[in-house]
Amino acid sequence: MEELLPMIAWAVGMALLGAVAFGLLGLVSGTDETATIAPITLLVILLGVPPEGVFAFFMAAISAKHITHAVPTTLLGIPGDTMAAPLLRDAQLLRELGVPHIALRKAISGGVLAALLAVPLAVGFAWILIPFADQISAVAGWIFLAAAVLIAALSKSRWAAVLALIPFVMLVLGLNAFTTLVLDRTLTVSFFLGIATGPLIIDMFLAASPLGRKVLERKGKREFELAADTRTWKGKVPSPFSVLDRRQLASTAGAAGISSATFVFSPVAMTVLMGELFGSRIKGAYQRLTTQMSVKNGTTESTYIAETLIPLIAIGLPLSPMAASVAQPLFNAPPVYTIDPETNATNNLHDMLDPWHFLAFGLMAVVLAVFITYPFAMTQAHRAAKWIMQKVSHEAIVGAFAGLLMVICLYEGGLVALFVTLTIGLVGGMMNKLLAVHTGIQFMGYYVAVLSVPGIIALFA
Repeated sequence: MEELLPMIAWAVGMALLGAVAFGLLGLVSGTDETATIAPITLLVILLGVPPEGVFAFFMAAISAKHITHAVPTTLLGIPGDTMAAPLLRDAQLLRELGVPHIALRKAISGGVLAALLAVPLAVGFAWILIPFADQISAVAGWIFLAAAVLIAALSKSRWAAVLALIPFVMLVLGLNAFTTLVLDRTLTVSFFLGIATGPLIIDMFLAASPLGRKVLERKGKREFELAADTRTWKGKVPSPFSVLDRRQLASTAGAAGISSATFVFSPVAMTVLMGELFGSRIKGAYQRLTTQMSVKNGTTESTYIAETLIPLIAIGLPLSPMAASVAQPLFNAPPVYTIDPETNATNNLHDMLDPWHFLAFGLMAVVLAVFITYPFAMTQAHRAAKWIMQKVSHEAIVGAFAGLLMVICLYEGGLVALFVTLTIGLVGGMMNKLLAVHTGIQFMGYYVAVLSVPGIIALFA
């Protein structure tokens, strides 16, 4: 009991911090999860927060952000982040019907339901896979190679993304050889930061170029129409389970169950697929759109939770698009959490926490995030969206994350690490912007370079 109390204190404190910070950040449009949650989680790890605190912080952060990201998506018609993009069309159609407030409530209620279901479901699926962990780890290099090809082939770019993996892997191998020559060791965090912030880095280079600035130029200020603040209840905030009707409750729960098991697919693709699967059979436009809002936003929660928990609990290797991108620091954040590229031996949350820790602290973090963000989104969404659009500078947020990036790079390997991050970010950002080769594919390419290529070379040697 004496050992458990400090763990609970750390988990509660960090979960509250993650829920508040990313609940607010979710209101800012365009704050991509990989470029925000991942670096801050990495910073939390490097500052020495215990494993249970790191895990609770991360779980609260993704849960809170995927509740409040529905605010700009539904009320302003602009996606709160990458995972909010599949909700945009349905939200816009509901805005045209004059019920954006209903779209918001259905979305956040679906997110609450799916998040609460996804944690125990994902832990259960991970528990089933635990007996096969050694066999999976033994062939991890080949699994990463197959997963990278599969994820790339299922992306928007299809085979162009698969082919683009080859030069990207060669670039990682070359930079690894260079850092070994200069620093007598390889880098990890700098590669991770370069991939995570690639879109940000390419925009900074474009802004510094006379030709590139023309691409970014805007004529006048952007204008947005903020939906009216409408409440349809009196007294206390209604429960999320009463906001959804029976069919929507069943559909959202079903989507959460399916997406919690299929952890190897793109979260964005699963969001679109679940929305179409459960919404296509509904004939009425209003009922179909509101159901798709709850199902899709629920899927953003369940995929992020499941794709983090299943590989983290069962294997300890980042064998999912989510684990290889936003949740990457939980698996590999040297010198605190590590993966040995030669033996695939892990020293991360997989080894430091038991399955019941993941269940208990994960549920606690999600519940705290819900208690903080759900009432806030239900009652203050209009006021918060208006304040964010009028008072918060997007450029200031970008600058803050650029500064954080520099600090972490200099901590890992000085100027060499910073140049590695800029190189990977520039190339990765161009791949993302021009070829739609998203960060999940690039992270898998990194693991192909450090885990799969040595095995391939040894096989042919």
